[in-house]
Amino acid sequence: MMRRTTIVRQAAHPAARDFARIFAWVVALIAVLALPVHDAQAQGRPRPKIIRDAEIENLLRDYARPILRVAGLAKQNVEVTIIGDRSFNAFVADGRRIFINGGALMDAETPNQIIGVLAHETGHIAGGHLARMREQIAGAQTMAIVAMLLAGAGVAAGAAAGASGSNIGSAAAGAITAPQEMIRRSLLSYQRGEESAADRSAVKYLTETQQSAKGMIETFQRFENEQLFLSQRIDPYLLNHPMARERIAALEQLAKASPYYNTKDPPALQARHDLMRAKLVGFMERPDAVYRKYPLSDKSLPAQYARAISAYRFGNVTEAVQRIDALIAAQPSNPYFQELKGQALLEAGRAGQAVEPLRKAVAMTGGNVLIRAMLGQALVQSGNPAYTDEAVRELVFATQRDPDSPEAWRSLAQAYGRKGDLANADLASAQGLMAQGEFRTGQELAARAKQRFPPNSPGWLKADDILAYKPPKPDGPQGGR
Repeated sequence: MMRRTTIVRQAAHPAARDFARIFAWVVALIAVLALPVHDAQAQGRPRPKIIRDAEIENLLRDYARPILRVAGLAKQNVEVTIIGDRSFNAFVADGRRIFINGGALMDAETPNQIIGVLAHETGHIAGGHLARMREQIAGAQTMAIVAMLLAGAGVAAGAAAGASGSNIGSAAAGAITAPQEMIRRSLLSYQRGEESAADRSAVKYLTETQQSAKGMIETFQRFENEQLFLSQRIDPYLLNHPMARERIAALEQLAKASPYYNTKDPPALQARHDLMRAKLVGFMERPDAVYRKYPLSDKSLPAQYARAISAYRFGNVTEAVQRIDALIAAQPSNPYFQELKGQALLEAGRAGQAVEPLRKAVAMTGGNVLIRAMLGQALVQSGNPAYTDEAVRELVFATQRDPDSPEAWRSLAQAYGRKGDLANADLASAQGLMAQGEFRTGQELAARAKQRFPPNSPGWLKADDILAYKPPKPDGPQGGR
């Protein structure tokens, strides 16, 4: 109590102001360290755009499935989520999601390169690295607070003894930042160890699935080239990943010991990979960038795919449909060319014409949820009353299996409205608003829906669940890595 009183009494002293400034710096450092190492919010940026695409998600599931099986995670429902970011990156946010940037998918030349990335991230999940890192951070926070209080006591004692403000300020900076630097380096060293462990696990998974780890090495070589011009100025102890050159050396020794090191990707898988890359280029890049990567002289199917997507995205729907029809003629059994045709027509305001290709895509994929949702939207937007019951069936199926699509919920609300089912229309609207985070308006509509349903009916209970939901508090400030 006496010590605390002494600190308060010196509040006007310059040293106390220095201490307060450094205290704030330490708190900020702790906040940064408290972020999960592979958390989606760790960059301190706005929430990233999520890309949903039936073709790409299906391919990534095929890439990940054997890896998850040998890692013992086949029953954990691990999902691969695509981030609309052009950089080459991937990370895990919890025990069931792997996030991978669209840029990584676009830049990876072979399936094996992406499979290696997925194997590495699977190593983090299977190894429980996030949970252990949180334990390390909790311990670091305690150490940081103790060091800060001890340093603060020393600063206060110096101020009480009459030391000059500048001397006390220097002492405070040294006393507080030195242990913080040690703690930070300790955490980063721990994280580098986890990265190396994930690399080793990845090679093990790839070997057990009779795949090569060469793609991982190629990816690290890419990072090594990017680091090369900075290598003389980088302190390796300040990196949270091992230096690329060190990782390559360690990986090569393990990878080359595998009998599958020179195994190539199957040609059919490479073809699907090439179409995925072209699709992402078509959707994520401007026309000039698309045509630089896929010039008119390139007659390959991926090049035609990218140019068809670019044409529809930038308003030339007639040309786009012609290009897509050529793709369909080349591969009549490819459901995603049918899906693209339906999507282009739907977004051009020609919903009635979009119905038939989307029906074909649904049939070819065995009822893919995302495509069924798009078909339901086309049926509603066509304005044809004969399609209303079919639209309700498609959209009920889609929203039950993928409840996070506001567009599907809105279309379902419209379909119910046309049937005169106002209770379910209000409920669907409420669920769509909740899915996009508009909780207050969503609960207002849920209250209205609840009044329309018979008490204790399924719709009444769903509306009651929405009304009982407590929206999360807004996130506080986030630090960056």
